[in-house]
Amino acid sequence: MPFINRLGTRGQRIAWGVVLILMSLAPLVSTEFRLSLLAKFLALAILAIGLDLIWGYGGVLSLGHGVFFGLGAYAMAMYLKLQASGSALPDFMVWNSVTELPWFWAIFRSFPAAFLLGILLPGLLAFLLGLFTFRNRITGVYFTILTQALVMIMVTLFVGKQEWTGGTNGLTGYHHIFGMELHRPSTTIILYYVTLLILVLSYVLCKRVVRSRFGQVLEAARDGENRVRFLGYDPAWYKTMAFTLSGALAGLAGMLFVLQVGIISPSMMGIVPSIEMVLWVALGGRGTLVGAMIGAVVLNAAKTGISEAYPEGWLFVMGGLFVAIVLFMPKGLVGVYHSITGMWVRKGGVPDGKSVRKRKHKQATS
Repeated sequence: MPFINRLGTRGQRIAWGVVLILMSLAPLVSTEFRLSLLAKFLALAILAIGLDLIWGYGGVLSLGHGVFFGLGAYAMAMYLKLQASGSALPDFMVWNSVTELPWFWAIFRSFPAAFLLGILLPGLLAFLLGLFTFRNRITGVYFTILTQALVMIMVTLFVGKQEWTGGTNGLTGYHHIFGMELHRPSTTIILYYVTLLILVLSYVLCKRVVRSRFGQVLEAARDGENRVRFLGYDPAWYKTMAFTLSGALAGLAGMLFVLQVGIISPSMMGIVPSIEMVLWVALGGRGTLVGAMIGAVVLNAAKTGISEAYPEGWLFVMGGLFVAIVLFMPKGLVGVYHSITGMWVRKGGVPDGKSVRKRKHKQATS
């Protein structure tokens, strides 16, 4: 049976309720800086959920989610930059001798337009990429290499078009949204709760998707694509739709990330960040959704802590984690948890749900 985390027992529901309450109370006990960091981790957890949807349930490994994340982040940053510039041109355009605002920049003066494009652009790119690759049955390592090539192309494009994107420096220098200062304590709290709410909604959406008929076919295609095709389903369509949703969630995460951090540059959508995103899901446990969230928060918190103490040490830790996960934790932290609880159940510590149902059935029929 596929390894899937299920939130069916009363104890698990209570545990989730406690976690949500604690997360809701975080602004009362955290400093403004730490709360902003936590909100950033939660935004990245949204991306991890989307990546787990296509990798954990669809069996398609993407190393290009940095592009989808970057497109969403740039969409929000363009809106904020235009608001900060007022009627004048953004400063980096003036430095590059641009005399008129490009037409595609003008679209982002409207927040609803910027928000929708931050979701639609990465979703559309993911749809087109998935449509042409999955239709031609390009999967496995070939698809992974293709997504990595996409990252290199997009990063080169964003760096080269300095007059439009800010080049290697990216977009920064914006401090307000809806008249509120981004770095005021009250704004930080509001953005934290908005990010937490969107994370919960994203998780619920993806959970409903994987439990639906669509999710069942997607998992079946992961385990045996030819069988699904012989049963009359089109695996390419299911993978394309899952990839589209995954890209859209990455774009949404990018927009929330910009609001927390205040900068986006091509380096944040490059190959190394895309590999780190895969590591989040692998550490937490792919094919679980909840594991993806845990992995994103834990690894980014560890990265921040290690980088503060040893700025050069994080790359060594990341490499060591890759090796450790592959060798010792193929199912991630959630897999370790289930292995430990399974051993406890087998040794008679606590009866599992299946054994309890069998016992009740036996008592009812006797």
